[in-house]
Amino acid sequence: MPGLFNRYQTSGFFDEVFTPTSSPRPHYRALLSRVGSLQPSEYSALQNAVDAAFLRMGVTFTVYGDEQGTERIFPFDLMPRIIPHSEWQHIETGLIQRITALNLFLNDIYHGQKILADKVVPAELVVSAAHYRPEFRGVRVPRGVYIHICGTDLVRDDRGRYFVLEDNGRCPSGASYMLENRNAMKRAFPALFQSLPVRPVDSYGTMLRETLAHLAPRGVADPVIVVLTPGVHNSAYFEHCYLARQMGVPIVEGRDLIVRGERVFMRTTKGLCQVHVIYRRIDDDFLDPLVFRPDSMLGVPGIASAYRRGHVALANAIGTGVADDKAVYALVPKIIKYYLDQDPILPNVKTYLGVNKRDCSHMLANLDKLVVKAVNESGGYGMLMGPKASKKQREEFAVRIRKNPRNYIAQPVLNLSRHPVFVGQGFEGRHVDLRPYVLYGDRVRVVPGGLTRVALRKGSLVVNSSQGGGSKDTWVLWDDQKNQALEDR
Repeated sequence: MPGLFNRYQTSGFFDEVFTPTSSPRPHYRALLSRVGSLQPSEYSALQNAVDAAFLRMGVTFTVYGDEQGTERIFPFDLMPRIIPHSEWQHIETGLIQRITALNLFLNDIYHGQKILADKVVPAELVVSAAHYRPEFRGVRVPRGVYIHICGTDLVRDDRGRYFVLEDNGRCPSGASYMLENRNAMKRAFPALFQSLPVRPVDSYGTMLRETLAHLAPRGVADPVIVVLTPGVHNSAYFEHCYLARQMGVPIVEGRDLIVRGERVFMRTTKGLCQVHVIYRRIDDDFLDPLVFRPDSMLGVPGIASAYRRGHVALANAIGTGVADDKAVYALVPKIIKYYLDQDPILPNVKTYLGVNKRDCSHMLANLDKLVVKAVNESGGYGMLMGPKASKKQREEFAVRIRKNPRNYIAQPVLNLSRHPVFVGQGFEGRHVDLRPYVLYGDRVRVVPGGLTRVALRKGSLVVNSSQGGGSKDTWVLWDDQKNQALEDR
């Protein structure tokens, strides 16, 4: 192995960079010849320069309940993840299949509910979902699309096979870090980056704006688009501002908008300006105090009425959360089969449902072997890592599961793939996942890249930033043969 990898261990897990015999995988050879030739001090200097740039630019996130401060710099590891062209084609095809089926599912359950009548998905599972919005049954959404922006989390097992871990179809975050990570890599390795056939991601802002503009009410040629944020105290506020800048649209809070005559207007220094499309980063519960939580100060009174009348479009649509309910997730393979008559290209991780009596018994009897998740939590919260939990923690979760089995699922502990991360004087393996971003406007587009999240703590399987995780740039290659030719030069 090259110098910085002298002590690198590849045993026990699927390694993204090296084969089990410690040979570099073909699509990593050019990168390793560059990185491996550096001294630890040189690599540390590059990493420190990137960290300082992130600090200057305020690439941050907020950890709720953190007593050390409200914002942290988003940890970034310089060593990029590379996905060859052929592998990406498989991922892309699978993601398009998945979002297509999920949108057909949402359209069905908010209208005909045929899949429930045919008992493919139990009606009880849908109506008991926390994010199911029966108030919006029969409401026609623009172009019939519910999920316009989706971040689907993928993991690889010990054989390198991709699995879907969960779908984030409400307010998926992380796209801004994907873009900033790429900028950091271009600054750190400009010559190397230009020599490899890496597909760009910097058109994401344009693609997002095009996706949103497609939702505008009929007859509006130049729609006014805004990003609606809960405000500066939200964990993803940096991202809300960043994406608004990328699209060249205003960022607003609820108090900046007002509804008049079932139309939404933005307050400006020149008076009221009608808004046609809202990329809302506020959950349904807080969107309109006249329909959902009356105590919400974040939303806009009357916005749901304007939405029902078709005078304003919302991305994602109200009620999409039922599709990323972790219990409904378990049935997505059946949903794909029902609407598309296809087998899933990207399989699910085996999932046990607390609401299923047999599954629940298995969960309770095997808490020391499973990962248990609360269906309405995210960011690594509400999770039990059974093998690493104490007896007391497992007993506490058992009480919660028995009290509200609908709210829990369990999955086996996967030996997630690993990727090198620079630690002091060299590289060590850390577990990773991948969140690609899917946009559904006039067509479905998958951004060629995504956010590779990495569990920076040794041995940890939790990649969420709020739980000590960081990220890497993700390089998708244009062409495997061209990359091979570059390596052979």
